[in-house]
Amino acid sequence: MKILLLATVATCLSTTAFAEPWVDYTPAKGAYVKTMVHVDPGKIDDYLTDVIKKVWIPSQESAKRHGVIDSYVVQIKSDPNGPGPNVALIVHYPTMATMDPDKERDLAMDKEFRAIQPKAVEPAVVAERGKYRTVLADEMWNVVEFPK
Repeated sequence: MKILLLATVATCLSTTAFAEPWVDYTPAKGAYVKTMVHVDPGKIDDYLTDVIKKVWIPSQESAKRHGVIDSYVVQIKSDPNGPGPNVALIVHYPTMATMDPDKERDLAMDKEFRAIQPKAVEPAVVAERGKYRTVLADEMWNVVEFPK
């Protein structure tokens, strides 16, 4: 029995292939930033209309106009009950360079955002969201492509 086990382990180790970047797969430009949110199930519609539609989407449209991102999507879980995220906010940056600071662009975007949500109302808005929404993760994901 020990010989069979050792032979199996040796076979697995000898046939294990290690992937090689740029040979087996290619890192693609850009990145996705995924914000995973848990919203109280009875508040999802409010979150989608009061936060996402009124604030988040206009902010993403501003980022698109300024060339920072090229796409975004909002996803909701089919069954929003239970633990874990039930809303996903996903943004695609076409290159990592668009994340670099740019004073003129960033100030213009901030001005556009403040027209959507004035700084004076922000503490109250954030406090209200905090009653029913929890950000569980804010992650950056990179795409890899495989040769055909």
